[in-house]
Amino acid sequence: MATPHHSRRGSMAYYPRVRAKSIDPKIRSWPEIKGEVKVQGFAGFKVGMTHVEMIDYRKKSVTAGQPILVPVTVVEVPPLDVVGYRLYDEDAEGNLVVVFEAWAKDLDKEIFRKIPEIKKNTERDPPESYADVRIIVATRNKDVSGIPSKKPELFELRIGGGNSLKERLDYARNHLGKQIMFSEFSKAGKFVDVVSITKGKGFTGHVKRFGVKLLPRKNRKHRRMIGTLGPWHPDWVRNTVPQAGQMGYQQRTISNVRVIKYGKKEEVDSINVRGGFLHYGLVKNDYVLLFGSIPGPAKRLIKMRDPARQKVPDIEDVKLEYISLESKQGD
Repeated sequence: MATPHHSRRGSMAYYPRVRAKSIDPKIRSWPEIKGEVKVQGFAGFKVGMTHVEMIDYRKKSVTAGQPILVPVTVVEVPPLDVVGYRLYDEDAEGNLVVVFEAWAKDLDKEIFRKIPEIKKNTERDPPESYADVRIIVATRNKDVSGIPSKKPELFELRIGGGNSLKERLDYARNHLGKQIMFSEFSKAGKFVDVVSITKGKGFTGHVKRFGVKLLPRKNRKHRRMIGTLGPWHPDWVRNTVPQAGQMGYQQRTISNVRVIKYGKKEEVDSINVRGGFLHYGLVKNDYVLLFGSIPGPAKRLIKMRDPARQKVPDIEDVKLEYISLESKQGD
């Protein structure tokens, strides 16, 4: 009797499964939004997880309107320094290319630990024709005691919304040399897409990496091995065959993560657990609570953007009744 078929193990959409080039995740696309001009992304550092008791806001849920316990991830989101902005335009092939770049004056000396030299070209005026506006921001690592690296991360965030590109440019100019807060990006009740580098597992075998079945006990020599490398023809091993290799430390995007709460640094006592978060410590800056889990270990840089494929509507507010402050040390 022939072996029944089943779907392949391990999605080919994640190939090649190699280590990420940088611990800084890259946001490769930005959705178009309507409404007032605002920044379309933000960044923070993953702290850890706890659980909260809140009123179920899902109208079609069997527990709608009742208190439920849900897991949440704590992300520390100190303000971002706006150190510059860039204007992009499309070339003949439709790709975005930089046509103008301006940097703020009196940059923090920590910035030059990341880039040794900055070209000052603020003396010329921006071009009249451009297709996109983005600001260059830097994280404030020195204000976060939970992470060891004090070298800031530099990256771009898109400016969206408004009725014209000029409004977006004015937004970038007005914020040049200043700080932006998470509240200028999103708030409780809204969705975000989370982009980060997953926890690295190193070199792993076939079973752990792809979830293939163990071979029968009487199989010759191996149990945690694949049954075959493929047919005789084509006479090479195809990349669809599950094999051992790198697992984890790869960029992943989690879509439509609900923001449960945003709190100021004056409110950190309401979420700091007894004894501090495992492998992180205490939160000392602004923070957000995200529904469920997100990729990456503690201290990992997390980027958020406006949702690209949102189907469920936002809600005005999330009613929290209790936030667990019990120790996560396992005692």
